Amino acid sequence: MQFGIFTVGDVTVDPTTGRKPSEAERIRAMIAIGEKAEEVGLDVFATGEHHNPPFVPSSPTTLLGYLAARTERLILSTATTLITTNDPVKIAEDFAMLQHVAGGRVDLMMGRGNTGPVYPWFGKDIRDGVALAVENYHLLRKLWREPVVDWEGKFRTPLQGFTSTPAPLDGTPPFVWHGSIRTPEIAEQAAYYGDGFFHNNIFWNKEHTEQMVRLYRQRFEHYGHGSADQAIVGLGGQVFMADTEAEAKKRFRPYFDNAPVYGHGPSMEDFTELTPLTVGTPEQVIERTLGFADYVGDYQRQLFLMDHAGLPLDTVLEQIEILGREVVPVLRKEFELRRPEHVPSDPPTHGSLVAAGPDSPHHLVEPARERVLAAQQEGEKA
Repeated sequence: MQFGIFTVGDVTVDPTTGRKPSEAERIRAMIAIGEKAEEVGLDVFATGEHHNPPFVPSSPTTLLGYLAARTERLILSTATTLITTNDPVKIAEDFAMLQHVAGGRVDLMMGRGNTGPVYPWFGKDIRDGVALAVENYHLLRKLWREPVVDWEGKFRTPLQGFTSTPAPLDGTPPFVWHGSIRTPEIAEQAAYYGDGFFHNNIFWNKEHTEQMVRLYRQRFEHYGHGSADQAIVGLGGQVFMADTEAEAKKRFRPYFDNAPVYGHGPSMEDFTELTPLTVGTPEQVIERTLGFADYVGDYQRQLFLMDHAGLPLDTVLEQIEILGREVVPVLRKEFELRRPEHVPSDPPTHGSLVAAGPDSPHHLVEPARERVLAAQQEGEKA
């Protein structure tokens, strides 16, 4: 199972000091967080993509390319790549280049984003959000899998005899996750292609998360990619730890109470009861995180948000140290003890996809039509 860190790159005032970091400081902090993740044995560092204040990660591949040169093992990913407002041609080029720079240590998560004004900034209409996600992603798959692309759609100019360069490393496109909090069509899209589904559940109750993941699993099986429990699932999480629960709550409360997203809303106690946020000891974090599989099933990737709400860098690095040294080793062991043998323990990596060969389903632009039709017919008979 993969464990890692994701950041949204917010520039937020530290409520305990009144100090707001500069954009330069925040970017350097994100780099330090990625380096720390590798140092303590985590598997993944993922950055969001935002094009509006108070966020700084407008160019994820630039940041990840720099981290590729400063790390050796870490998988470099995104917590959101905006499939709706980015040109699929540019996504194809940027992430194929990143694959080469990073020696294949790359995957990415497609998402629609949560900031409405971004759409017109890039010449799009938010009312087309789902349709854009569907059309753009299908074009992206073609660009990564066909040497010469002829294509015409609704949302961009046609392509005639177009070749995306560079081609994916080893002729093998990156593994893709589809991230969604509340959109069933995105879970359906992930299932159709046999891609991963990431539910960033940090603001949601477990019943909602369970419903979304169940839909994805059912449709994954429907399309013939394997049994529902073999579907590739990732979850978000957020923690703050100390030696005692009381100390953790005392230290984190000012940040929670003033956070731009959930501050001035539910109490920290209510929020931790309703969502995966865990504020307490490492042992409490272990127990809570292990419980996620009780309602979503055995899954393959767990990412934690550690640097939100104005937490200073030294505190974030301290938290990552605890996570990597005390929490994740126990989680790895316990998750694998409960996992059935037929359920994948890890999501696909560049190495595993290359080993599967050029005739594997991953290399298809769309799932084999015969297999999809057969699965649909079986469903109709049932």
